[in-house]
Amino acid sequence: MRLLDRYLLRELLMPLAFCLIGIQSFIIFVTVFTDAGKIEEARLNFGQMIGYAAAASMGYLAIVIPVALLLALLMTLTHHARHNELTAMRAAGMSLWRICIPYFLVGLLATGLLFVLNESVVPRCTDWADRTLSHHSGNTTRESAQNVGFTNDRARRKWVLPGNYRLGSAELPHPWVQWDLPDGSARILSAGRAVRTNDVWVFYDVQEFSKQDMLSMPVPTLETNTLAMPEFNETPREIAREIEINGYFAERNPNIPLKDILGYLRWHPNLSPADRGRLETELHERIAMPVTCLVVALIAIPFGAAPGRRNLFVGVAGSIFICFIYFVLQRVGLAFGASGAWPAWLAAWLPNIFFGASGVFLMTRIR
Repeated sequence: MRLLDRYLLRELLMPLAFCLIGIQSFIIFVTVFTDAGKIEEARLNFGQMIGYAAAASMGYLAIVIPVALLLALLMTLTHHARHNELTAMRAAGMSLWRICIPYFLVGLLATGLLFVLNESVVPRCTDWADRTLSHHSGNTTRESAQNVGFTNDRARRKWVLPGNYRLGSAELPHPWVQWDLPDGSARILSAGRAVRTNDVWVFYDVQEFSKQDMLSMPVPTLETNTLAMPEFNETPREIAREIEINGYFAERNPNIPLKDILGYLRWHPNLSPADRGRLETELHERIAMPVTCLVVALIAIPFGAAPGRRNLFVGVAGSIFICFIYFVLQRVGLAFGASGAWPAWLAAWLPNIFFGASGVFLMTRIR
């Protein structure tokens, strides 16, 4: 790496660190303020309060990292432009694209980091924050669910869990399962509890019924203390996934990793167009959001590298304007995608396409 590249990186990383720490600290403070009632009810001490707020605010990283990178880039480039450093570099024969390679590298690394955080760290931190409150207050949070059910359309099985089920647990309270057979008949299994052992669901205090068709009454066929059902291949993690995504459709909007969305779509090949459009839009949005970091680098360069002596606060004002336009486009696109009016990929990628193309165009116009 050239000495110039190291200099440009050093000049960027310092304001980037300040922006990240400052914005995230502000969000933690706002979280403490807005959730003060929950914190007081749970009787959290100071350390637990800060830990809860830090974990709960991790869900905003998809916004914090791109905004911090945009602000840092605009401030850094404005500083270089004011001191004619970019003009000197270009006079030495370096193109603007070559000068900005370190910035693109930071944007690419931020994209990878944000993708990993969104898929692995953020969901766990959200769960940890929920568990912190529920452990101290005794309230039921997203860690457990009552009177829930789900359907495995691919296997033609419907599950109902009327008891208090702890998400991800290998023990089901009072499960009720109905599965359809190829001849049009159905079997129904009701049990006191079920436990998954060695990848097999074992049901206890079992009653089994059969139905000749959808309109006939269930007929008892079996009553036993223990019944193993190796054909029931739903894992505890998959059951939790189904319950969480059903909550997403009910507007509780949990943080859903990509693998869970893909698994849900495999289980439900016959989703309604509205539900499929909404879930596919969410799928594309989770891929497009980290790429925002790379697009941010592309759009910040022409705004910040334009020649002229400008005040440093121009970078701040520019970042606010760009963020406003970006999030307006994002909300509009996601709304149209969720309603099925636009293809899911276009709805999720619209802001990145618009700002990416605008950044390339503006960079070609810089003299």
